Amino acid sequence: MQECIKNVNNIKKFQAFEPESVQMLDSYCVNAFEKEIAYLKKIDIERLLAGFYENAGIASDKIRYGGWENSLIGGHTLGHFLAAISQAYANASCPKEDRDLFFSKVKRIVDALNECQLNTKGKPGFIFGATINNPDNVEYQFDMVEENKTDIFKEAWVPWYTMHKILDGLVNAYRQTGYEPALKVADKLGDWVYNRASKWSEETHKTVLSIEYGGMNDALYDLYSYTLKEEHLIAAHLFDEEDLFKKVASGEKNALNNLHANTTIPKFAGALNRYIITGDETYLEYAVKFWDTVVKHHTYATGGNSEWEHFGEDDVLDAERTNCNNETCNTYNMLKMTRKLFMITGDKKYADYYENTFINAILSSQNPATGMTMYFQPMATGYFKVYSTEFTKFWCCTGSGMENFTKLGDSIYFKDEEGITVNLFFSSEAIYPELGIKLVQESEIPEKDTVRFIVHLTDDAPKEIKIRLRIPDWAKDAEVFVKDKNITKENGYICIDGSWNDGDTIVYTCKCAVLPKGLPDCENVFAFFYGPILLSADLGTENMTDTTTGVDVTIPSEKIAGNEMLKVTAGSVKDFIANIDSHMKRNGETLSFNLEGTDRSLTFSPHYKKARERYGIYWYFE
Repeated sequence: MQECIKNVNNIKKFQAFEPESVQMLDSYCVNAFEKEIAYLKKIDIERLLAGFYENAGIASDKIRYGGWENSLIGGHTLGHFLAAISQAYANASCPKEDRDLFFSKVKRIVDALNECQLNTKGKPGFIFGATINNPDNVEYQFDMVEENKTDIFKEAWVPWYTMHKILDGLVNAYRQTGYEPALKVADKLGDWVYNRASKWSEETHKTVLSIEYGGMNDALYDLYSYTLKEEHLIAAHLFDEEDLFKKVASGEKNALNNLHANTTIPKFAGALNRYIITGDETYLEYAVKFWDTVVKHHTYATGGNSEWEHFGEDDVLDAERTNCNNETCNTYNMLKMTRKLFMITGDKKYADYYENTFINAILSSQNPATGMTMYFQPMATGYFKVYSTEFTKFWCCTGSGMENFTKLGDSIYFKDEEGITVNLFFSSEAIYPELGIKLVQESEIPEKDTVRFIVHLTDDAPKEIKIRLRIPDWAKDAEVFVKDKNITKENGYICIDGSWNDGDTIVYTCKCAVLPKGLPDCENVFAFFYGPILLSADLGTENMTDTTTGVDVTIPSEKIAGNEMLKVTAGSVKDFIANIDSHMKRNGETLSFNLEGTDRSLTFSPHYKKARERYGIYWYFE
């Protein structure tokens, strides 16, 4: 893994483990990773490259894929794909033969993009993969955006968003594989961005920033961390939307109302990256305030947000539950930001949010049988999950899904000079070579309340190491059992200090219970969790037909829920919900629960494991 030239470790409390140092052992996650790897191996990279060759005027015997790839947003998938296979290459769980295959694909893609860059029909450094609407001007979409012309079929469909994916894929390829030409192509592409953006008038600048541009600031700050070219830093800052940052940071009510969520979240991820690169705390404050606003005022039980891709008014969530909530790209970007915020601040609230969203939105977004992923995640009761196809859709969420499931273990463990911090409870192992330790985690949560850790040392000498275990926000009780160690609680973590020998064990118990979660705009609607797992009611498979919305986005067409108002048969709703753990009866040792004490019999089970059945997360009570 390639380290940034720009050393930013001094502003981070914790560092991430290298992907090759963490192996996921949890069976559900292992299957999810294997399904994603199988899908990535099926994709014909020459078809992903066809549009880039066409834009560069280079003959190719391959035709581009259909769906979004055969449109003015074409080429975005290549960026996601390049990032995903680079992550897979670096992942400790990836078999050697697949690692070798993915590295060869990284080289092929990067070398092809280099060829396209050398033969560009645009300005020096330009590469692009979208369909061509003006053969005499391959930069036509960027011209149209500057003129505020955005007909997505004739003029421009968010070309800067697409460029972000391409640039990010190249930087990721260099970071994860060390293949130098990836950075060289990215460097030249960054120069092209600077040469174009630095010429904008004030009016043009405002126009461009009013149209979705992904995380161009974020990607350019990443690029700068390797190149240290002032032009890349300047270009990144040109995509920092200062007026928006200040508006949100001011605490203005409804500051996000009607904003496109997946346009907005990456902008603040970029602001956070500016803080990491420059140390300017103003941008950390922008990111923190935005994160707080989204999580406190716009977030559903899954950790997801938005209705038909947009934020609504603050605290209006029940009224906006439909079949088009929670675009999966939003959660991808929220977790990307959350991970960095935790590393910078060490605040446990970021780890709590990460766990919930990772399980109940990200793991929930993949069909465990096919590996295909979701665009929207309906919050209205009575709908069902709908997935992409292998080769005919190529939505934005198809691409972010590729990335989600090739980095499943990247936020379980973090490290500092003293030792290891454990944030998530999944069977896995982490190696910290600088301290000579391997920590093996055997998690039975949520089926049981116990996690067991085994410490292995690389030599016979005892090690003085601190191990920090997160106390989950859902745990009724948390207790640790370990011999001859100093145990303290600090900022939401159990800290275990002492001298460790090879084979030492820790037993950690976190008692799970059924807990309710409401919504701010309706006092009698609730979702339910068991430990970290969101539960949803099983509503059968009747008439599961789908339809399309937007640009070929598949959604469930009809809800079948029956009566969503449950009548409590004894006592008040307040008392019933306060004692929900006694009304939700677990079926043996399974994670199936029968709701008792209402006029309707419902069975609840883990929402993230549902794939092809109707469900109900939220229910009204009277």
